[in-house]
Amino acid sequence: MRQTTMLKPAEVTRTWYVVDGAGLTLGRLATVVASVLRGKNKPTYTPNVDCGDYVIIVNASKAVVTGNKLATEKYYHHSGFPGGLKVKSMKEMKEKHPVRWVEMAVGGMLPHTRLGDVQRKHLFVYEGPEHPHAAQKPVELKVK
Repeated sequence: MRQTTMLKPAEVTRTWYVVDGAGLTLGRLATVVASVLRGKNKPTYTPNVDCGDYVIIVNASKAVVTGNKLATEKYYHHSGFPGGLKVKSMKEMKEKHPVRWVEMAVGGMLPHTRLGDVQRKHLFVYEGPEHPHAAQKPVELKVK
């Protein structure tokens, strides 16, 4: 009889990946990165264990979106007080907060639980081409 092997947190081996976001579509970039952060690219994937890898995204400001999304998509934030709704267009978010723009796209594809909060912390996004994680020896991750 075969058994499903469940990975334990102490058995997890993590690698570091770097992704160049220049010219990539935001949604395709976010889905691939979210899958790696969750660990779904590994044969030892266990849904209730943080078995994902670390991901570094460089050139976040050069990611693109297709169609008319820059003008039509909106980001909403509410302060909790009456009349506290803040609305920003995708174009504003890309120009003013390119790092948060990519982090929100990837974070929305991760689970909204305590496990997802831990996985979100394994994502590092940088606006330019440099990053301070050279000591971790990141491997390049190809996004189609």
